[in-house]
Amino acid sequence: MKEWMTAQFWETLLDRTIAWSLSSLPAILLIAAIGLMGFKLVDVILDRIRRNIAGRLPTGDAIETQESEKRLETLLGILRSALRVVLWAMVVMLLLRRMGVDIAPLIAGAGIAGLAVGFGAQELVRDVISGFFMLMENQVRAGDIAVVNGVSGLVEQVGLRTIVLRDQSGTVHVFQNGKVNTLANMTKGWSAMVFDVAVAYRESTDRVIEAMKEAAESLRADDQWKSFILEPMEVFGVDGFGDSAVIIKARLKTVPSQQWAVGREYRRRLKQLFDARGIQIPFPQRTLHWAKDSTPPQKQE
Repeated sequence: MKEWMTAQFWETLLDRTIAWSLSSLPAILLIAAIGLMGFKLVDVILDRIRRNIAGRLPTGDAIETQESEKRLETLLGILRSALRVVLWAMVVMLLLRRMGVDIAPLIAGAGIAGLAVGFGAQELVRDVISGFFMLMENQVRAGDIAVVNGVSGLVEQVGLRTIVLRDQSGTVHVFQNGKVNTLANMTKGWSAMVFDVAVAYRESTDRVIEAMKEAAESLRADDQWKSFILEPMEVFGVDGFGDSAVIIKARLKTVPSQQWAVGREYRRRLKQLFDARGIQIPFPQRTLHWAKDSTPPQKQE
């Protein structure tokens, strides 16, 4: 008869299990409980730090306060992730040691393995270094709208290794920090909407500019929109001559990420004002010139 089929085997196994439960299980449960408390404590401490720092931010400039809060949330998110990794490592090592596993060879082996992996993880090191300087220089924060390597969208997460971007269609793009070749932040400090207004050649440009400024001022006077607009409209003047239109360039400065909503409402009001004053928005047209010594073609019956 096999050994595991005997009653003595099961009695011995039961005795050892009970002995282990009485001697080691309480310590394991205590370590696990302390680990969970540690994770909760990290969240509480970081939340208190966030509230204390946020309470000391200057309240005079709303935009500056919002920018500081974005940077604070990004840095605290990375710090929270790093502390959780450290806590997990400590809890796992304590649990292994309590269960009778000698962790000294594991630590030594991890060091050698880490050295070996380090030679092959040069790309990871480059990502981490790039992400570190990106955060220290405050180039981009979670909540910004940015263009990364030609892809525009909302920055959902900024880490030491990657940037997570969600575009307008909802697609999530993940970029390694070391492979970010171009980064354009569209909502840092302030934003702006640039308008290229095309009008017919017969229109007076001074009259058109006056209408553009009037539409902008009506938008700034509206309670729903005035908090989004930082300055009066800047009209740069005639910017070019098209095939059938004169192009007038202007700009409206807005609070971060509100330039598109302000731009849509401004265009709606400007179209209504152009219609009311008879200012023509051009359409493709062509002028034909006949030579003096030629006769126009005869209409064929």
